[in-house]
Amino acid sequence: MATKYIFVTGGVASSLGKGIICASLGRLLISRGLRVTVQKLDPYINVDPGTMNPYEHGEVYVTDDGAETDLDLGHYERFLGIKTSQQNNVTTGRIYYDVIKKERQGVYLGKTVQVIPHITDEIKSHVLSLGSSENYDVVITEIGGTVGDIESLPYIEAMRQLRYDVGRKNTLSIHLTLVPYLAAAGELKTKPTQHSVKTLSESGLSPDILVCRSEYEIDSSIRRKIAQFCNVEIEDVIASLDAESIYEVPLLMLEEGLDKRVIEKLNLPAKNADLTKWKNFVDKIKYPSHVIEIALVGKYVEHHDAYKSIVEALIHGGTMNDTKVNISWVQSEDLTDENVDEMLGSVTGILVAPGFGDRGIDGKLAAVKYARENDIPFFGICLGMQCAVIEYARNCANMKNAHSTEFDETTEFPVIDYMPDQRDITDKGGTMRLGTYHCELIEDTNSMLAYGEKEIQERHRHRFEVNNELRDELIKNGLKIAGINPERDLVEIIEIKSHPWFVGVQFHPELKSTVGEPHPLFTAFVKASLKLQREKLSNESVAEQNQPV
Repeated sequence: MATKYIFVTGGVASSLGKGIICASLGRLLISRGLRVTVQKLDPYINVDPGTMNPYEHGEVYVTDDGAETDLDLGHYERFLGIKTSQQNNVTTGRIYYDVIKKERQGVYLGKTVQVIPHITDEIKSHVLSLGSSENYDVVITEIGGTVGDIESLPYIEAMRQLRYDVGRKNTLSIHLTLVPYLAAAGELKTKPTQHSVKTLSESGLSPDILVCRSEYEIDSSIRRKIAQFCNVEIEDVIASLDAESIYEVPLLMLEEGLDKRVIEKLNLPAKNADLTKWKNFVDKIKYPSHVIEIALVGKYVEHHDAYKSIVEALIHGGTMNDTKVNISWVQSEDLTDENVDEMLGSVTGILVAPGFGDRGIDGKLAAVKYARENDIPFFGICLGMQCAVIEYARNCANMKNAHSTEFDETTEFPVIDYMPDQRDITDKGGTMRLGTYHCELIEDTNSMLAYGEKEIQERHRHRFEVNNELRDELIKNGLKIAGINPERDLVEIIEIKSHPWFVGVQFHPELKSTVGEPHPLFTAFVKASLKLQREKLSNESVAEQNQPV
């Protein structure tokens, strides 16, 4: 069977949820026995998002092969249970970069290099190569931005050409659009959708299916009107209403018959969808037996997308403990030794988030100290782990003013320092320690207990490491090294043995947590936090019983 290609575009407004729709459709097709992958084409000129500010872009999602990509790839992996790679995220910057390199090498035989055919051919080659790489049945390609954007035009044109290159019967165009409700008129308005479809059609790509985002039910009369004016069948007008959780969207799309219409139009051989496990997962999210509060301490907390994978991993870990995790968003810049008890005293777990730069570091150190001294379950990720090492060195290992050379190049005790091969690097993009590396766990540690195995692989994104020259001094003063990279003898995990659950990791475990396989460290962290909450409630109950009548 020839690979089928589905193009997903968006109109009217950004942030309608193309990534979730793509991931949900992928989940539905996989549940029907098909081999599926999802790809994101981003119209910005950055080669990748690695140098972009989290306020600008949200988190940078890192794949096993070290690609710095769009956060939508996290949704793809979490929903589909697949591994993405460099091939799954392509930007305009990378397309032009590759074309210019070929021009310099004489690949185009002296021809004038133009948007058509050279840029569009390069775009098509990235789509087709992904389809052939693993003999996928279906490749879903999400085109970033909205229809009508100048930046998106080459991608729309490439998809138009691709319909004829691989055969019309092997492609499908899905357009996600908005059907807003106007309170003054008291009705839903279809005109934005009509204009969006018209703009897309003027570019030569007519949608086969419309997914209509709305806050209100789209009745049959509205569907009929959209179908009539947008040249689709009424069955191809799919309603996408707001959901309590993004994990409900595949179930809503199943009810709407999105996967059924895709299979019929592409003539795909498929069995009935089996979403039993997915439904059980959603039920655990909606109807938990327990609720806990965990503080997420970071400097981008106003922009939750900066920590998207961490948030989702906490949800996954919560379901494994039949627990809903409420996140207390704590701005690290606002946190001090004086107010830390007020800001963190009610939580039963503290997670210090990754990041770059010295803004908010003192607040993160205050959070680490508070967790350490009060036996509160602590989870430090990347910079969060480095802050834990700094705090421990200062307050438990007699290294006054110990620091990272990222923030203080003249510190007497550089417990965190540049990796040796990072010292002379000047280019910022794609030059960190990126992708999957091995880690060997140490016996009798909480990390080993969580993973249940000795050798693991995790994804990295950083330039600084625990300084091996000061490692022995830290160990001598009670810091537990719980995981080591065997190839380079680098510290991957630290713990405090006397603490109930205090774990810092140099890698990013949140990037490997999926619906089907919640990450063991997040599961263990939630379990430890739930245990502390039960102990608190038990102590409060005893105290109440001992009150004089």
